[in-house]
Amino acid sequence: MPAKNKQPRRKKVDWLRAALSVLEAEGVQGVRVERLARDLNVAKSGFYWHFRDRQQLYDDLVDYWEREFTQAVTQNAELALLPPEERLRRTSQLIFEHDLNRFDLAFRAWGQADPEVLARFNRIEEERLAWLRQIFREFGFKGAELEMRVRIFVGYHSWERSTLPPPSKAQAKRLIKRRIDFFLHP
Repeated sequence: MPAKNKQPRRKKVDWLRAALSVLEAEGVQGVRVERLARDLNVAKSGFYWHFRDRQQLYDDLVDYWEREFTQAVTQNAELALLPPEERLRRTSQLIFEHDLNRFDLAFRAWGQADPEVLARFNRIEEERLAWLRQIFREFGFKGAELEMRVRIFVGYHSWERSTLPPPSKAQAKRLIKRRIDFFLHP
């Protein structure tokens, strides 16, 4: 007969998602095994089913953020096949719809205290920049014109969530269209 009070086993992704939420709210110093277990309502020992130690959690957390919040766009085969203007528009829509910029500031802050995380953050950020540079190059932008568009695009998307009131879906759709038009046809 199964035990009545048996706690559900959490998947690795549950631990990573919980860690992301704590990282965003409290910084890396709050990402502790005990805290995550409490938030997930499971025994601390469940952590060790998925992670060797807290350092592996940290490493896997950066990997997860890279895969789910960057490579979901930059390595998206269907997206890569779209015409450049649609690719840029769809990138903006994905960022908005899936809140892909949600943890950027938390990872940047973590990187300021940890040189390894900063190096990984910078590499991931460069992957994003390279994705955008390619799109803007396809429109014929070069040099300072290219770099200005790439940096404004990233800057806007990185800071929009944390500094501006959230738009409705309809408003976001209009703003994305206008922003893309502005970037491509000022």
